[in-house]
Amino acid sequence: MKQVIFALLLLLANAAHGLAGTNQAQIADVAFTAVCDGTEQRYVLMLPAGFKADQPHDLLVALHGHGSDRWQFARDPRDECRAARDVAAAHDMIYVSPDYRAKTSWMGPKAEADVVQIIGELKRAHRIGRVFLCGGSMGGTASLTFAALHPELVDGVAAMNGTANLVEFANFQDAIATSFGGSKTEIPDEYKKRSSEFWPEHFTMPVGITAGGKDTIVPPQSVVRLADQLKTSGRDVLLIHHEEGGHSTKYDDAKAILEFVIQKARKQS
Repeated sequence: MKQVIFALLLLLANAAHGLAGTNQAQIADVAFTAVCDGTEQRYVLMLPAGFKADQPHDLLVALHGHGSDRWQFARDPRDECRAARDVAAAHDMIYVSPDYRAKTSWMGPKAEADVVQIIGELKRAHRIGRVFLCGGSMGGTASLTFAALHPELVDGVAAMNGTANLVEFANFQDAIATSFGGSKTEIPDEYKKRSSEFWPEHFTMPVGITAGGKDTIVPPQSVVRLADQLKTSGRDVLLIHHEEGGHSTKYDDAKAILEFVIQKARKQS
């Protein structure tokens, strides 16, 4: 199966290389066999219009929200998704939107393993420079979780309307319990492990966060606390917190945190 995936990626790379200079990104719906359980999983791969196979390109991994799938950040016109696509295109980045176990992921163990595998396979197939993560709602939570678990794989993370504390988070508990393998009372260590607020020292990369003060779907308090911890530690962090905001991020704010982490990461190199 891996040979098929790599052949597909090589075909796309060659096609994109031949079309360099056009305004059309190369898009593919890629299937792969998950190492962790042998199931077929998928992600959307978008090679930029300016893709050149013999040159390094940064990678942006965009993680969708609860109830959605890989196509949200690939197609949805909402501000968060459109900003991610536009920023990736402006920087000639390879853009990937994984299912990461789809509608009720919450970056549980299998979703985590899938994203590690995807990044690894893309690095073997392409000349990947820096790796950035972004996402909204569940995807914002998942971006912070993954960055805290795998700081060695992430050069910058932009989280929109997520939570940094799954121990205190009260919504979507049935879905999270299924994803994590049990409830908070049954496996409390798993919830703490995946709560980025408990691991500020792991955020060695630039961090951008948006939050809304009136967000009741994913309350903002934990990400604000995380941002404050990172600022106190002298980390590169941009928090855009609108006290009257709800569970969404405006285009300019989404773009601002993405550009922040990209520019800061480049200065760190």
